[in-house]
Amino acid sequence: MSGIDSAEPAIGVIGGSGLYQIEGLEDIEEHNVKTPYGDPADAIIGGRLSGRRVFFLPRHGRGHRILPHELNHRAHIWALRSLGVRWIIAVTAVGSLQEKYVPRDIVLPDQFFDRTSRRCEHTFFGEGICAHVAFGEPVSSELRGILYQSASEIHKGCVHDGGTYVNMDGPAFSTRSESLFNHKLGFDVIGMTNLAEAKLAREAEVSLATLAMITDYDCWKTGEEAVTADAVISHLNANAAAAKEIIADAIPRIPVAANWPEHCALDSALVTDAELWPEKTRRKLEPILGRFI
Repeated sequence: MSGIDSAEPAIGVIGGSGLYQIEGLEDIEEHNVKTPYGDPADAIIGGRLSGRRVFFLPRHGRGHRILPHELNHRAHIWALRSLGVRWIIAVTAVGSLQEKYVPRDIVLPDQFFDRTSRRCEHTFFGEGICAHVAFGEPVSSELRGILYQSASEIHKGCVHDGGTYVNMDGPAFSTRSESLFNHKLGFDVIGMTNLAEAKLAREAEVSLATLAMITDYDCWKTGEEAVTADAVISHLNANAAAAKEIIADAIPRIPVAANWPEHCALDSALVTDAELWPEKTRRKLEPILGRFI
């Protein structure tokens, strides 16, 4: 890893199922970032797109080698933040929990519901430094708005602005009972990856928004076959192609200055006095706490 200019805020793209590369990047360089939490899923691909510094990380590794519950979310967000990333576009495949969302539609969630079991791994803090970030609005409204504008102009299917993403552990899909329960509660989409990314991005003072690409109806819908891995592959390929176009259009719309509310999320979150921070933890969190050190 070399030549990183952290003074120029960068844009990160986390690719989900079916999206393992980003096209149009120039001056490409691979970054094998070592983090205190272990290695990311794959090398991070850096380059320039529409004049902006962009870093791409395939969430599951190239070739889709890593299951959702095996993902090292802290390594992913720490690595991107260490490269100067201040915005993240997260692309994720999801199941629809409501009739109005059909396969190949796009949903831009504005809320999450947590059904995960490893929440202690969804924070950078602890080990002598306490922080409690505000998470009532877990998605950047500004970045979501940019994605909605780009998606509405490009995508041939329906684009839905807002909705609640239920995050389950996986790797198995829902039982019918679970799916009906989530449907009746009025949740919108279900997936296995995005909530941890949103929590950690907020702690890292990174603005994040999600392109949730519908591949199936989970298994709540009467008359529809229950979701299987085989059943979603054709939708994944179509969704990935759409995502690439939307990302390429959205990136030049993102402002150069990192001055959105998420970029100062720790101002009101840090509890422990800096004089009491253990040196080991301070060093570990330097990419995140840099402006306080």
